[in-house]
Amino acid sequence: MEYVYLLRQALVYVIVVFWIYELAVSLCALIKFKEKPLLKNKKHKFMAIIPAHNEETVIANLVESLKNQDYDKELYDIYVIADNCTDNTAIIAKEAGAIVYKRFDETRKTKGHALNWFLQQKIEENADYDAFLVFDADNIVDKNFIKVMNRKLCQGEEVVQGYKDIKNPTESWISAGYAFFYWTMHRFYHLARYNVGLSPLLNGTGFMVKFDLIKETGWDTVTLTEDIEFSLKQIIKGKKLGWATDAIVYDEQPEKFKASWVQRTRWTVGHIQCMKIYTKDLAKSVKTRKSMLNFDGLLYIIGSIPMFVISMALLLSNFAIYLFDTMGTAELILNIIRFVLPTFFLPILTALFTMYLDKKPIKPMLKWTLYYPLFMGTWLLINAKCLFKQDTSWEKIEHVRSVKIKEIA
Repeated sequence: MEYVYLLRQALVYVIVVFWIYELAVSLCALIKFKEKPLLKNKKHKFMAIIPAHNEETVIANLVESLKNQDYDKELYDIYVIADNCTDNTAIIAKEAGAIVYKRFDETRKTKGHALNWFLQQKIEENADYDAFLVFDADNIVDKNFIKVMNRKLCQGEEVVQGYKDIKNPTESWISAGYAFFYWTMHRFYHLARYNVGLSPLLNGTGFMVKFDLIKETGWDTVTLTEDIEFSLKQIIKGKKLGWATDAIVYDEQPEKFKASWVQRTRWTVGHIQCMKIYTKDLAKSVKTRKSMLNFDGLLYIIGSIPMFVISMALLLSNFAIYLFDTMGTAELILNIIRFVLPTFFLPILTALFTMYLDKKPIKPMLKWTLYYPLFMGTWLLINAKCLFKQDTSWEKIEHVRSVKIKEIA
């Protein structure tokens, strides 16, 4: 049992040190810094790219919100990649004012493959764009989005994530759980890191990339989480990603548990894929660059599935010690509480604090905070399941909420 005691103590030290670091970085979200100065004063040319698979219900609303941007209409084009569509997505997108590219490939269905297929064509054309923006088909975009991203380009930023807000935060405990999670991550992960000189991460949609950055390689991602993969590849190179709180895109979240389980399973498998492929390169970059930027990127990978495994091992070690009659019942219960409180109930307080800071309407969300531990708990189950069974197939999440930008903004 001596070895179990030593293991438990080592696990405690690892977890405590990790979360002290995370807390220290998160507190930087409370610091306000001056806006970066402009390095140039230019109106850049953009392409807005929308990969879409059978999205006839929502695609027109997104195109409409992009057409109504407070930006010179001659300086951006809207492209829809109708990816293996069997409905009227292509027709509706074209009628709404988008340039439509049809793609049919049953063997490579992911968003990353669609982006690479499209961008390779634009690279070969030597297309006259300074940067591209990526959106999901169910998004609607604030009118200032492109203007804000243009400012970021003028400040010297090359990859910038916008603020992904939620269309439907109050529809169910599932969509509310997503809202709490994203709002918290936006402030205490992405903004905090941007403030302190570390790197935020791309978040699936609503981001900008300087076109020159991918001209040599294309959008060369291979995992189910192409956004995280692309982010990690930039961090390995020593490049810091940008963050734009005022570039807002509204995203529809799943409202049913089954759809959420499928989506979060895909994310978890994608994280595991990234961990397998990029942990070694991240560790090497820490050694060669000796930079907190690279160290923080390595901790991101370690802080996902590995930290989950460490936490579960710590919990099981307590039960093992208890079963061998070397720990009392009271001490076991106390150790379980030490796990349960920060894992399930601290996120509620953090979410409420985030909503207060960001002036989100708290009252409509109060009842859903009671379900947030359940939402986070199911994510632990997903992590556990994906450790043993990793389904790498891509399944579409149905988007049915037809919301126009004027109904939100």
